[in-house]
Order: sequence, then structure tokens, then C-alpha cells
Amino acid sequence: MRSRLYLLAIAIFSCVSAQAQTQIQPQTQIQPPLPSPSPQPAPSQQPPPGRSLAANALAAHAGDPTLTLKEAEDLALKRNPQITIGKLQALVSQQNVRESRSALMPNAYLSVTAADSHAGSRITAGALNNPIIFPRAASGVTVSQLITDFGRTNNLLASSEYQAKAADMLAQATAAQIVLAVDQAFFNALETKALVTVAQETVATRQTFVDKIQALTSAKLKSDIDLSFANVDLARGRLLLLEAVNNYEASLNSLSAILGYQDQQNFQPVEEIKDTAPTAPDVNPLVMRALQQRPEVQALTDQVLEAEKFANAEHDLKRPTISALAAAGITPVRSGQPLTDWYGAAGVNINIPLFNGFMFDARAKASDLQTEANRQRLSDLRNNIARDVRNAWQDTNRAYERLSVTRQLREQANLAFDLAQSRYSLGLSSIVEFSQATLQKTEADIESTDAEYQYRLTQIVLAYTMSSPK
Repeated sequence: MRSRLYLLAIAIFSCVSAQAQTQIQPQTQIQPPLPSPSPQPAPSQQPPPGRSLAANALAAHAGDPTLTLKEAEDLALKRNPQITIGKLQALVSQQNVRESRSALMPNAYLSVTAADSHAGSRITAGALNNPIIFPRAASGVTVSQLITDFGRTNNLLASSEYQAKAADMLAQATAAQIVLAVDQAFFNALETKALVTVAQETVATRQTFVDKIQALTSAKLKSDIDLSFANVDLARGRLLLLEAVNNYEASLNSLSAILGYQDQQNFQPVEEIKDTAPTAPDVNPLVMRALQQRPEVQALTDQVLEAEKFANAEHDLKRPTISALAAAGITPVRSGQPLTDWYGAAGVNINIPLFNGFMFDARAKASDLQTEANRQRLSDLRNNIARDVRNAWQDTNRAYERLSVTRQLREQANLAFDLAQSRYSLGLSSIVEFSQATLQKTEADIESTDAEYQYRLTQIVLAYTMSSPK
């Protein structure tokens, strides 16, 4: 049964080949020879669509300034607006600390008062007040000092200090996120640049092969089918080059934006070669290190402490407030009133809250609930960080194993390409086998290039999740 199917397939293939040859050279033996037409450029000699665009795009970057990873990170830390926003917010929090501390310091202000009134008049309507008014001019100084509010102001001050520490940690977290984004954009640009090189080599190799097949076809040593297959492979290579150049331009746009530029900066990213080493065999120490070092965890921890101190301050609203007040001044104009030309007084005021419609109870309850919400956010953040570290660790291990596999794939694909080329040159195989080997070689080159840069990216992500040097 298998032999019959095999013979049937051979017969079908022979019929298709005969029909193709008939369509390529119809009735060459019956019709008289026609005048030779004007020479037309062969498919391989025609200017390929888009090839000049790719060449011009690559030539435009030939003289661009180089950029290392360290230079890109430093440039982003100076120019990226998010870095400036984080620093400004930290400075705002520091001023809030000064504002809270001011309640513990004396308050002094100068007053200058001048008044005129109708003789013998009194204020007889309105709120409870001193109804006596008389023409006068005076100036004086008033000083007030909080003696104690039984811890409320101190708790507010501690709350603002923890808030300032949290703002500093958030600024550091923002800087780490920007550096991670720069590293990802930088290595994406490196990868797309390397893929452009792979595409260029592919186009050059396939162009050389097409020229060779064109010459052999003109000498009647190869068929037009071989030339068609070769031109198809060349067209695929050109499409690959166009896509690679477009991806490279897009990666430069992303890198320019993260560096703080509005327009595309045509940098030439330069790779710093480092040895590839496997990651740690155990992920648990990495998780513990991340929970200790991540600025987001430290920031949210400070926010929990800030909420606790603020809740204590809200509970202290029910306690008395004791303050001292002193005033002194002169009254040079008294309009004949029995007053001395200077005055001075001092006193102590005790303010005891009795009832305000349960406002203090509501504020204390709201602050307690906010504190518990911050604790839950911290717990959720720790869980997410542990998950991210484990995922990044697994991705790094997989990328490291993928390195050796793709290198073997590239070696075997190159060997298969060389063998297929030799067999085709000797006439021992068809163009289909060689075309398949060419496609496999290109795919292996792309996979190998992608594996190298993906491993570096996974290392960077793992270092970021642990907040440790790359």
C-alpha cells in the first residue's frame, strides 16, 4: 500500500513539473523563433522596494554619538521629569515637618491699633463683647506659647517625620523604576540593532545566492523554479530587514522618551560585554533580601507608622490644652481716658473639650481605620514583591537555559545550511531543501540573538525586584 502511494505521489509531482515547464516555455518547438525582446532586468537586479529606505535609515545612524548603559542611566536621573517630581515631593514633606514643629514654638506678633468713636457711645447689639469703645492709638506685642496638649502636637510632629521618610523612600523607588525602564529600553535598542545586523547579513547572503542562480539559469544549468525560490527567500530577507529597521527606530524613540527628550535622539547604544553566570540556586534568600531592601516596602512601613502617630494625635483631641499668653505695649493717644501710657499682662489658658457633636470620636475612628488599611497595603505589597522575585528568578533561570539551547540551535542550523548548500551545489538536492535550511538558519540567528539580550533583561529585572546592584 505504501509503495502504491509513493508511486502515485511521484506521478503527480512529475505531472505538475511537466505542466510548469510547459507554462514557462510554451510551444518552443512548434513556433518559429521570434525576435529577441528588449533586455529586461532580472528579478534579482530590480531595485527592491524599501531597500533604499532601510539603507538610508541605517546610514543616518552611522555618525551618531555612542551611549553606554551607565551614561543612559545618569542622563535619565538628570533629565527625566519623574525624578524631579519625586525630589520635589520629598522637599514638600520636609516643609510639612517644619510646619508641625512650629506648634511647639512661641508665636509672637505685633499689633498697631487706632480707633475713633462717637462720644459716649457703646456697642449694644451683637455677640457678647466688651461694649466700651473710645478714641485711641496704641501698639504692642503679643506672645503665646503652648505649654502642653498632652502629646497631640508631638504625635503630629512624629507623623509628619514618618511621612517625610516615606516620601524619600518613594523618591528612591521612582528613581529605581526609571533606571529599570532605561535599562529595558537600552537593551531593547541593542537587541533591535543586533537584529538589523542579522537581517543585513541575511539579505547580503541571499542576494549573492540569487545572483549565482541567475547566472546558472541564464546558462541553462538551473531552472526558473530555482530562481523563483531564491527570489522568494530574498524578498523575505528584505521584509525582515525593513521590520528590523522599523523596530530599531521605535526602540530609539522609547529610549529618548525615557531619557527626558521630546524628540528622537539618534544614539548609538554600546554594549558592555559581561560574563553570563547562573543565578542563585535558592530563591528564598533573594525574597528576604527584597523585603528588606525594596524602597517601596520601607516607604509603606513609614506610612503605617505615620498613620499610627496621626491616629494617636486624633485620640488626643479629647485632652485639655494648656497655653500661656503675654501682651505688652504703649498707648500714647488716650483721648482723656483714665489709662496709663503703657500696658502689660500675662495669663494661662486651659481649654477642656466637653462636647462637639462626636466629631473627635469620628476623627479618631477614621484614623484607626486608615492605619489598618495601610497595614493591609503593606502586607499585600510584601506578598506581591515575593511573587515578583520568584517570577523574576524563574525567568532568569529559563533564560539562562535558553542560552545554551539557542546556541546549539544556531550551530546545528549553520551546519545544516552548509550541508544543504553543498548538496544543492552538487545537484544532490532540490532548491526546496536549501530554502528550508536558509529559513532555519535565519530563525536560529534571530532566536540566539534574542536569547542573549533577554537573559540580560531578566537579570536586570531580578536585580530591580531585590533592589540590588545589577
